[in-house]
Parts: sequence; C-alpha cells; structure tokens
Amino acid sequence: MLEEFKKFAMRGNVVDLAVGVIIGAAFGAIVNSLVNDVIMPIIGAVTGGLDFSNYFLPLSSKVTASALADARKQGAVLAWGNFLTIVLNFLIIAWVLFLCIKGINKLKAPEAPPKPAGPSPEVQLLTEIRDALKKG
Repeated sequence: MLEEFKKFAMRGNVVDLAVGVIIGAAFGAIVNSLVNDVIMPIIGAVTGGLDFSNYFLPLSSKVTASALADARKQGAVLAWGNFLTIVLNFLIIAWVLFLCIKGINKLKAPEAPPKPAGPSPEVQLLTEIRDALKKG
C-alpha cells in the first residue's frame, strides 16, 4: 500500500498540481496585498474616505452600534457592505490574474503551425492520371 501511495504521489500531474497550488496561494497573497494596501486606499481617497466594509443592515432591534464588528456582537446584521467589498476584491484579483496570464502567454514562444497534410490518395491518383494523359 505504501508503494502504491508513493507511485500516486510522485506522478507528474500530482506534483505539478501541488506546485501550482503553492504558487497560487503565494500569488493570491500578493494580489490581496495589492488590493487591500494599494488599490482600496486609493478608492477610499477618491470617494472621500468611503469604506463599504462597515455598511450593514441591523436585523435585530438590539443592534445600535455604528461599526460592523460591534454590531455583530449585539445581534444579527446583514453585512452587505462587507459582501460588496469582497466582491470588488474578487473582481480586481480576477482582472490582475487575467492580465498576468495574458502577459505570460505573450512570453511563450509561438508554436510552429503543423505542416499541411499531403494530398489525399484520390488527388494523387487523379494527378497521376492527368500526367499520364499529358504524356500521351
């Protein structure tokens, strides 16, 4: 059983997948930092310090706090601003990832187009007949 596991774990696809997941997680951390530390503060500055993550709708009369973290302690809230922030983060991350993949694809060497297939047997036969008729 240990030998079977070794074969499974060392197959190329599994190792490639593991490397992809690790690099993807590291790339995700970089893009999250870009979004949270660079892009969102700029958006906040342009909109006059607007922070969607603190917008919520209280679902209980007990909720009187103005900050989302405090409101969650008091009762049920619909944190629509936090959801909107996460959706915006996702769209920005997806856009950055799209641009990176597009750039990587440009760096790849273009594949040589496949050689055209030779004429079909019927065309070869007709060509031979034509050439034989020309010779007379």
